[in-house]
Amino acid sequence: MTSSPRPPDDDNRPEPTGGTTTPAGESARGYLLDNARAEAGERFAWLAELFDGVTRGHVDRLGVGVGSRCWEVGAGGPGIPEALAAAVGPSGYVLATDIDPSWLSADDGYEVRRHDVAADPPPERGTFDLVHARLVLVHLPDRVRALATMVAALRPGGWLLVEDADTALQPLACLDDNGAAQRRANRLRNAVRELLTRRGADLRYGRTLPRALREAGLVDVAAVGTFPVGGPACDRLEAATIRHVRGELLAAGLADETEIDAHLAAILAGELDLTLAPLISAWGRRPAGHPPAAGQRSGDL
Repeated sequence: MTSSPRPPDDDNRPEPTGGTTTPAGESARGYLLDNARAEAGERFAWLAELFDGVTRGHVDRLGVGVGSRCWEVGAGGPGIPEALAAAVGPSGYVLATDIDPSWLSADDGYEVRRHDVAADPPPERGTFDLVHARLVLVHLPDRVRALATMVAALRPGGWLLVEDADTALQPLACLDDNGAAQRRANRLRNAVRELLTRRGADLRYGRTLPRALREAGLVDVAAVGTFPVGGPACDRLEAATIRHVRGELLAAGLADETEIDAHLAAILAGELDLTLAPLISAWGRRPAGHPPAAGQRSGDL
């Protein structure tokens, strides 16, 4: 599987959708990093640079190949859907869904649908060899239901791969907190974490994934963590994220204009060694005769 991130070009960027949307189909108050802003495309590009290789490695090890059927949940950007389409070939099938799919293109070998994984029934239940979601469930208030929806879409023997950050496990922007600029970066990282918490994100969710997959009825569960520490992609992701949430930081009184501008200038000048929270990747297989997931109500799916 191969894929390369494509930083957004203002001339080719899709038009923002009307209003802001969320993975759970709620108002913008329910999801901080919505897809409707230009910065979302920048974030997708640098997240792809940091994590697409990790995701592709897991997908390859789980046996996805020519003829496989895959569902990419909350796809956001095109990197992983394109890579999956290349892996499964013309005889396979890739479905990419999002509550706001405006950054996706069906011309790239995969189908695009608008879908709310926390509210809508599973598409083509019981048919997918792989269902994958990255940085999706951490933001959803009804994570159990969303997970059950994804499990219900798997064929017996199919694999679910879920990847989510655990920002409580490593909350710092600068591990080397040796100066005023580094301490400012860490204050702003804490401010963004506060905004996420207010919007319902579970900052400890990543570490719970192995248990969550077992409770959903999956077997052969395993997990690993990835921890990017510094580099241009981390810097550019940080800058795009701060620009994305700037208005919310100011409105909440968690930062002021001077502090934000100084932080962005320090990033541009290359003064900071910025890092990210660990990404926890967990996977499990749906056995034959899979029972309803814990918390799943009869008839829900």
